Amino acid sequence: MIRHGSLRLRLFILILTPLVLLAILLGYWRYTVAQQTAQELFDDSLLSAGLAISRDVAISEGDALSPTTRSLIRDASGGEIFYHVTGPGGIYVTGYAYPPASANPSKQDAYQPQFFEAVYRDETVRVLKMTERITLDNLVGDATVTAWQRIADRNAFANELSIRATILMGILLTTLAIVVWFGVARGLRPLLDLQDAIDQRSPDDLGEIKRPVPFEVRGIVQTLNRLFGQVEQSINAHQVFISEAAHQLRNPAAAVQSMAEALRDAQTDSDRDKRIVELVAAAKNSATVAEQLLSLERLRLPTHQDQMETIDFRSVVEEACAEMGVHILAKGIEFEVTMPDSSITVAGDRVFLTEAIKNLLDNSMKHGGTELTKILVVLQRDRDTARLSVADDGVGLSPDQSDTAFSRFSQLEPSEGSGLGLSIVSAVAQRHGGQVSINRTEQGASLTLELPVVH
Repeated sequence: MIRHGSLRLRLFILILTPLVLLAILLGYWRYTVAQQTAQELFDDSLLSAGLAISRDVAISEGDALSPTTRSLIRDASGGEIFYHVTGPGGIYVTGYAYPPASANPSKQDAYQPQFFEAVYRDETVRVLKMTERITLDNLVGDATVTAWQRIADRNAFANELSIRATILMGILLTTLAIVVWFGVARGLRPLLDLQDAIDQRSPDDLGEIKRPVPFEVRGIVQTLNRLFGQVEQSINAHQVFISEAAHQLRNPAAAVQSMAEALRDAQTDSDRDKRIVELVAAAKNSATVAEQLLSLERLRLPTHQDQMETIDFRSVVEEACAEMGVHILAKGIEFEVTMPDSSITVAGDRVFLTEAIKNLLDNSMKHGGTELTKILVVLQRDRDTARLSVADDGVGLSPDQSDTAFSRFSQLEPSEGSGLGLSIVSAVAQRHGGQVSINRTEQGASLTLELPVVH
């Protein structure tokens, strides 16, 4: 939910979670310190009460405690203080009859105050035992004062302090949570305004977002603007392609219709046979144009590296030349293929590469003119590049005509071609990280397809 839910909730949780954990640690530390501080303060209070009792006993010779000492005993912060006093020889002087005793008597100096915990009337108590030299009725000796308090009273006091600190911390956290919740909402308002602005756009509006946004969101807006630009370019290119494709398909379709009508109106068998041959040629031409248009559309799709396979480019050239060689030789054109003995490995799509080679050969056949007598195919490796050259002795083609030659639906001279062959070759080369170029030659045309070699 945090990953895919509300960004406001995500920020709220990310901000408050460490603060809550810190509050828990601080609360535990505060509780521990409160317990330790209460122990020290209460022990000091117990010691003060013990000293006051010892003083009063010495002054009054055991008769009574002063009002101040009684008030101190009764109103001590750790709870009521109980006491027991014995004079020289262990004679009972005043206080409660039976004081609590330590389970493990200390061997330290007898005149040093001793603190320990014991059980008195089924309650855990904190006990102070101190011994002083006093004089009672002209009798000099040691007097022992034992004072104690209930641990439960002390803990209740310490817990009250901890609860107060916890309540204060809870109020602060609650206030902080409210501030963070509404503060995050206010901080995200530019994003919501940006969303509203995009929602109000029409589907045809792919212009740049020019709304001022915070620095942290500028990267997202720039990415959106870049994406809008790419989508707009893609849509425009697609619309141009559809328009051009419709125009190019209109002519073959009209030719097929015209040939069919001529066949229907043929008066003689010889005329009918002639019209049938023309109709078949027109249908083949229409199918070729449709197939080339589909190839261009497939080449528009993005290519991922994992979709490429490692193939032997030499075998691709052999396959394409074997298929096209039949048609070339049938027209009485000399056809020669030269390839190296070792394989040339490239990363690519076998179908597209085969189609590119066939289009190079088909371009020589259709645009070579009446002067065409020979087509030469040469495959070689130049370091990290595979070079496939297709040359002919027909109508010349110079590098200055590259823009026109590789553009879709464009022809240097009227011919039976559709003007898509070399544009398909160029698209295949770009898809495979290579290039196709027109070579400068004295006679005919020479084109070279270059692809990177895989080691």
